[in-house]
This record gives sequence, C-alpha cells and structure tokens, in this order.
Amino acid sequence: MTGLFDSWQRQINYLRISVTERCNLNCIYCSAASIAPLPRNEILSYEQIQRIVRVAAGMGITKVRLTGGEPLARPDFIKLVGMIAGINGIDDVAITTNGILLGKYARELKDAGLNRVNVSLDTLKRDRFKQITGGDKLAEVLAGIEDAHLAGLEPVKINVVVMRGKNDDEILDFARKTITEGWHIRFIEFMPFGTCGTDGVETVATREIQERLQVLGKLEPFAGPAGNGPAKYFKFPGSKGSVGFITPMTEHFCATCNRLRITSDGQLRPCLLGNDEVNLKGALGNESSDDEIKQLIQQAVRLKREEHHLSGELIPEAVTRPMRQIGG
Repeated sequence: MTGLFDSWQRQINYLRISVTERCNLNCIYCSAASIAPLPRNEILSYEQIQRIVRVAAGMGITKVRLTGGEPLARPDFIKLVGMIAGINGIDDVAITTNGILLGKYARELKDAGLNRVNVSLDTLKRDRFKQITGGDKLAEVLAGIEDAHLAGLEPVKINVVVMRGKNDDEILDFARKTITEGWHIRFIEFMPFGTCGTDGVETVATREIQERLQVLGKLEPFAGPAGNGPAKYFKFPGSKGSVGFITPMTEHFCATCNRLRITSDGQLRPCLLGNDEVNLKGALGNESSDDEIKQLIQQAVRLKREEHHLSGELIPEAVTRPMRQIGG
C-alpha cells in the first residue's frame, strides 16, 4: 500500500494551506477583531510552502487548496500558485476566496496553473452583505465570479454558510441561481467557533434546507462538479448547476476525511475542529532535512482522530483558534 494512510485506513491526499490570516473583510463567523494579525516574519514564506508541498507530494498528496484569511490579499500570490502547480505529483490546485480581488487576478491565476476556485458568498443583498462581512463589496464579488468563469477556472463553486435569522431567507434565491444561471451552490451548516461574533446564531440543519427547496422541484442525486471536499450534490431537473450540502454539524463526514491543514504560521493540523498541531515552521527554521519534514507529516497523520465531536454546541476543547487563523 503506497501513499499516506491514517490509523483508520483513510487515504490522505489533500492539503489545505492558509497563506495569510489577513483579510479585506471581517465576516462574523470567521474573524476575531480583537486578535492582531501575525507579523510577516511569523508566517510561512512562499519558499517554505513550496518545500512542504514538494515533500508532501512525494508522500502521496496530490491536491492543494490555498486559503486564508484572503489568499489574494497576500502580495505576489500568483507567484505561489505557479510554484505549487509546477510540483511533480500535484494534479489539482484550487483556492477559496471572498472574491473581491478575483476579477483583477482571474486570468493570471489561470495562466499560473490554478484549476478551480471556491467563492464565499452568504447573501445576494447589498445591505446584508455589509452586515455579515463588514464591507460594501457585493458588486466586486459578483463581477469576480463572472471573470472566473471567463478565465476558465471551472467549476466555480459558491459557498453559502446558512445562519438562521441572518441569511436563511435567501436559500431559495441561491438555489434558483443553479437553474437560471448554472451556479454551483454549496450550502454549509454554520459551525459555532466560540471566538467569533456569532453568539446566538443558530445552525440550520441540511434536512430543513432540503425541505425548503422542495418548492423548486425534486432534487436529483448528482455526481457533482470536480472537487475533493465532503459535499453531497444534487440537481433540479433540467438545471445546468448543482446544489451541494456540507454537514459538519448534523451528519459528520469524518469517515471519508482525506485532508491535512497548514496554518499561516506553519502549524500542521490533522482536523479543523480539534486542537492538535505539529510545528512545521519550527523545523523549517532549524533547517531540518526532508526526511524530518516527512516524519512531522506522518506524525500529524497519526494524530488524526476517528471523528470530531462538534454537534449542536461548541464543546470548550473543540477549537481554540478563530477560523481565519486556521484557514478553514
């Protein structure tokens, strides 16, 4: 058996890397305004990220997603995309972005080797966008989505975190986009990260979302657009787009988890919803050999638990960092 496998024989072939915790928005479920961003010398350099990916690729990692914060806000980000896309064994490079700068860089990203893009967008209403994100940038995001399509960064997936009383009245509006405009929408159950400004925000279970969507027609199972995540996909009859559901709260997908995460300050995390970390940056700073880096990656894989324990409420030990520091 070749490749990376954890204690439950799950193959680990997907690496998510936060390149910065800085962001040009301040979304309520992601940021923590009271936490100052790290100094530049405390985050991984592009050369360090490239080296980690090169070593990981030799162990069986084939997919890389670059996240933040907002990855496009880091200077010369396109250079990093090219550095990773050129690594032997990496066959898919994607980003998750808020879309504000996507229109500016979409063509260059494609030319550098980026395959796909996910855009975080929780509302189609300008005033509400400002309330949720802290910025009046909805027009830029919508334009960026169009430019990503024009550049061939397909599929463009739209991530919608559903929050009761915040945006759940727009579920049908987003779903209609899959019929009228061919959008690929993914409804994500809200996860209560305790350090963010979401006290009192309630998760809307996927089952309830699906029930609300019945007025638009019967959802048919669909293989889904290209990707490496846990979403389950469906389509409305005759639709060119798709509706996906990501269920971290009501239906854990830990049994098929195939990923590791690296924070912007170089901590390798086996799970988004846990506190275990392996210090890669320290090893890189000490000029460790590739074999020593491999051992740290293998250590993180061994630390992967069978499942996380987040359900209806946040348990105190579940998450100690805000989302923007983890690069969810």
